[in-house]
Amino acid sequence: MIYPLKEGIGITEDTRKIDTNTYFLKTAQNSKYFNSAIGTKILTPKKLIEFWKLNDLKVIGITGTNGKTTTAAIIYSILTDLGYGCGLQGTRGFFLNDKRLEDKSLTTPSILQTLHNMKLAKDKGAQFFVMEVSSHAIAQNRIEDINFALKIFTNVTQDHLDYHKSVAEYRKVKSQFFLDESLKLINKDEAKKIVFNQNKAYTYSLDEPSTFKIEAFSLSGGIKAAINHLGEMATFESNLVGLFNVYNLAAAVSAVKLVTKNTLEEICNEVINFGGVSGRMEVISHEPTVIVDFAHTPDGILKVLESIKDKDIAVVFGAGGDRDKDKRPKMGLAAAKYAKKLYITSDNPRSENPDAIIADIIAPLKGKEGIKIIIDRKEAIFKAVSELKPKEVLLILGKGDETYIEINSKKIPFDDRKVAKEALGI
Repeated sequence: MIYPLKEGIGITEDTRKIDTNTYFLKTAQNSKYFNSAIGTKILTPKKLIEFWKLNDLKVIGITGTNGKTTTAAIIYSILTDLGYGCGLQGTRGFFLNDKRLEDKSLTTPSILQTLHNMKLAKDKGAQFFVMEVSSHAIAQNRIEDINFALKIFTNVTQDHLDYHKSVAEYRKVKSQFFLDESLKLINKDEAKKIVFNQNKAYTYSLDEPSTFKIEAFSLSGGIKAAINHLGEMATFESNLVGLFNVYNLAAAVSAVKLVTKNTLEEICNEVINFGGVSGRMEVISHEPTVIVDFAHTPDGILKVLESIKDKDIAVVFGAGGDRDKDKRPKMGLAAAKYAKKLYITSDNPRSENPDAIIADIIAPLKGKEGIKIIIDRKEAIFKAVSELKPKEVLLILGKGDETYIEINSKKIPFDDRKVAKEALGI
């Protein structure tokens, strides 16, 4: 793709797009194709950042297995409500000053697309740019030369081992993001899982001592919590649910405190305005209770179920094809720990046989009652809804706000939320 560099001149990362009016951006990803660009006008990300004067933006980067999307969205919401101009880039697309400018893309797109979005934000008067940073982007250096005002670590559990090959390598990649002198915000309850430069490192936690400590919280009817920052106390309320969202809210409040001059109380007062992220613990129906969530890792499933473990739980879920096979039986065990009914189905099988994926999931569950295998995801959701009893809660996990199911390289329109509503007759 060619992006506008200046009047009449474009810039691209693709040597095939170069012409007399187009500069080439030489990056860590495309440097092996550099010989194809010899003789053209070339910029590096560092030079482009200088040309567009992007260092004026305060960039906040969030990485972690779980919580990136919600934490980024809460930070964006709080900053916007406090009156700051702000851009948000991540799994859900690109947002600027409360408007959606791009639909979903990669969690962290190419460096040129990111810098282009940063320029759009700057040109619209934004002071902040909040972005999700994936482990793939760190490994491939899709964030090269970006000057982060703050880097946030949420947690690290098993995921993407099809790419990183081992949990140790996955943690090593995450750690690379935090080895410099940037201002950092680390989940202290997860801090032993990564290595980070402790210079300019702040922490948040529920359990361990930290610079932003949740002193007390309640999960009854939403979230109510008290946070302590070096003696400065404030409380916040949210309609979100679950212990994992206490962490997400703590990270967001702490981040805004670190990058602005607002008081902790001013920041906490804006938390209640955040309505949640589509496809993340999204309530489709209250009577009966049906919830759609993106949880697609063993830890993600466990945390979602733990958040409502006092209820009788039914769960619809599967596992993606052509991805980390080792996590499939762990996902089954995580779901079975709290759910009384398990409807195991397809979830983006890609090139794999759905039967084989399901066999991996149920391998450790032999003898457990309440398991139904229904390969067709729509049929599984309809069956789960039809069998839902008045006091039970149905969780439909794995896809969140995705609008397709991927089978044999084809993305077929499919939305858990729409299917659930159809099954409910609403």
